[in-house]
Amino acid sequence: MALTDTQRDAVTFTRYALDVHLAPAEQSIAVHAQLTLRNDSTTPLPYLPLQISSSLQWESIELDGKKLIENHDWQQHTIATDTDHTGAVTEAIITPSVPLAPGASVQVTAIYSGHITQSAERLERIGAPTAAASASEWDRIAPEFTGLRGFGNVLWYPAVAPALFLGDGARLFQDIGRMKLREAPAPFSLRLTVEYTGATPAAVMLNGASKTLTANGDEQIAADAGIPRAATAEFAARPMGFRMPSLFVIQSPLAGHDADSPLRVYTTHPELIAPYATAASQVLPLVTDWLGAPPTLALVDLPEDADQPFEAGAMLALGLRAAQPSELTLQMAHALARAQLSSGDVPPRAWMDEGLAQFIALLWMEKTHGREAAVDEMNEHGTALALAEPDMSVAGNATGDASAGQSLILATDEIYYRTKAADVWWMLRDIVGDTALQQALAIYRTQMVLEKEPSLFQKILEKTSKKDLEWFFDDWVYRDRGLPDLSIAAVVPRAVLGKSEYLVAVEVANDGYAAAEVPVTVRAGAVSITERLLVPARAHATTRILFEVKPEEVQVNDGSVPELRTTLHHKQIVITEEK
Repeated sequence: MALTDTQRDAVTFTRYALDVHLAPAEQSIAVHAQLTLRNDSTTPLPYLPLQISSSLQWESIELDGKKLIENHDWQQHTIATDTDHTGAVTEAIITPSVPLAPGASVQVTAIYSGHITQSAERLERIGAPTAAASASEWDRIAPEFTGLRGFGNVLWYPAVAPALFLGDGARLFQDIGRMKLREAPAPFSLRLTVEYTGATPAAVMLNGASKTLTANGDEQIAADAGIPRAATAEFAARPMGFRMPSLFVIQSPLAGHDADSPLRVYTTHPELIAPYATAASQVLPLVTDWLGAPPTLALVDLPEDADQPFEAGAMLALGLRAAQPSELTLQMAHALARAQLSSGDVPPRAWMDEGLAQFIALLWMEKTHGREAAVDEMNEHGTALALAEPDMSVAGNATGDASAGQSLILATDEIYYRTKAADVWWMLRDIVGDTALQQALAIYRTQMVLEKEPSLFQKILEKTSKKDLEWFFDDWVYRDRGLPDLSIAAVVPRAVLGKSEYLVAVEVANDGYAAAEVPVTVRAGAVSITERLLVPARAHATTRILFEVKPEEVQVNDGSVPELRTTLHHKQIVITEEK
């Protein structure tokens, strides 16, 4: 049975309905999964693969209601891959009676079970220190903590992907993004049963959405007697959005919740809550001004304070630690923004979800440390973005060929949907102003459910700003034209006859394939005037600035517009006085 990576890559999940039974005391999971699979290739599929963590085993499989026989209709084996924290997956290969036609779908019902314990095997295999590996690989089912982050961390639900490895550059992370994008529309529902003794777990969270577990009988009597019990929670079908399904069972109590706080903190260390609550309260007005009042953010204390943080919807899992509020505000700004962006019925597009949250964090940095600090933060990632962008000089790329980079609306790489997207939001703010952008975001959130095409936000922003933004969205959002490549082509100053003023003409060249609106500043000492100039792709543009004193320097761009090379351009102005 020869299954190829091309065949694995052809399978898309279009529906998940899971009935999950957890027994944390045994660190075990048993799942009844109803799945819909679609063939997205152009050729029939003779085999249908399904993958779960290598610590789990397939027990039975049905295809369109017909029970299949193991080792006849389907087989299972283990393959090495880093899509799971164990460094391997258990793959079932189904042989349908008729190959699945291109574009066709099939209903699969599967039962699987096993144990999920903490494993840092894949990181230790490539030489990661044990402590660092454990801080990254904290997924597990255990009496004190259950946290499962999904594909790329632990495959607690079925998925399919070619073999991917951490040592193979960014390929694993790019494939994680690709899977998120492909399966974003897929409805995901869950019925969860948790076995436990003692007190009922405080909450369960699926993709950051929280539910309370419902237990039968007298909870206090059962807890006092140590009687094993089961509690349930149900999550109705909802599109996954640009995320991997994550499941958390919160054993830690809700500690010291203040009704006025934007946080619900689950921890056994309530003494650590205060700086997080203070930081969240400080950034809350900024988040509310831009996105509306966010829902309460669940803060889940991870087992170790060094554990790597994880965000999903209105949940932030992290190891609480002693800190000053000022050290936590950027993280709280990002998390509260994500909580608000995920609160609607329709998950936002990735460049909005990830990019806007990063943009809000930059706004907080600007508010507390100034614009220059925020721009410096953006530029820290500028080199990586410039390296990731395509060479637009290659024939066909400049016209928006599909092979050229990644448009924001179809981005699968974090450098695009987070870093470049944050840059795009910052540029939009500079172009239209705070008020118009805030108004557009508020209107868009009420109309997301009606969105049929990605241009909805552009049209709303054009109405609130009264500006034509087609050039911007075409070059920066809908297509990837690379980055602009600006330079100061000429500076021509001249004195205004009869006055002590100077007219400074600044010509800016753009050798890149993306248009850009950049700030052009003329200064002398502490005096400066800035105007914005739209420089088309592969073209020149000129602005003329009237200056009241003898000008000394021109600056084009202040680092706020990402470029192929440098994002700061200076030229000294030399004026020869007429005798």
